[in-house]
Amino acid sequence: MRWLMSFVLGVLVGAGGLFVLLRAVPDEPAPVVATAPPPATGVPATGVPATQIDPQLPGPPVVQADLSDVDLPLRPSSEMAASSAQAPADAVATAVHGKLMVPVQGMKLASLSDTYDQPRGKQRQHEALDIMAPKGTPVLAAADGKVAKLFTSKPGGTTLYQFDPSEKYAYYYAHLDRYADGVKEGMAIKRGDVIGYVGVSGNSDPNAPHLHFAVFELTPEKLWWKGTPINPFPLLSDQQTVAAQ
Repeated sequence: MRWLMSFVLGVLVGAGGLFVLLRAVPDEPAPVVATAPPPATGVPATGVPATQIDPQLPGPPVVQADLSDVDLPLRPSSEMAASSAQAPADAVATAVHGKLMVPVQGMKLASLSDTYDQPRGKQRQHEALDIMAPKGTPVLAAADGKVAKLFTSKPGGTTLYQFDPSEKYAYYYAHLDRYADGVKEGMAIKRGDVIGYVGVSGNSDPNAPHLHFAVFELTPEKLWWKGTPINPFPLLSDQQTVAAQ
């Protein structure tokens, strides 16, 4: 009996001591393990804390921005003009190359110079062909069509705008001395018809009479003064007539 009481007393004393010891030790926070974020496609999970991930392991793939819809800086105006004229010129060359006659009587293609790209001041190109000839030389219709507009302007002087039969293209004759008798707006004209005479009207040099001849592709609105310029030089021919199609 005495032995049992000593055993119980010892247990109680030991438990109390253990309780006092535990109270004296501060609580430790539960360990926090930082795990790596979910891996990107193709990157295996490592199962180790993020701070221990090997920096050589591949990361998420780099996505390149799609710049196809981003506005790019505008090109120089001269470059834009050249490129804008090139596309329709190809179409015109296919349709009418060799079908426009030299629009000044007695002039041969071999005697002409391509003045389309010559600069005019600092801001623009000529975008036309100058055909030098004595004042009063007859100006001929380069192709069939109709007279779209007779117009007088400060730079062009006495001018005539002609539409081709499809009304997709216009031919512009400037610096005329005068129109041929009977020429009027809306009238049909044929290739080789006399429509006017070489002069020095507008801003032309009085000592250098010539025809300023231009070709341009009309806009859908078919405005006689507006369109995309096309180099007329490669579209000219010495042929006076056109073979039936």
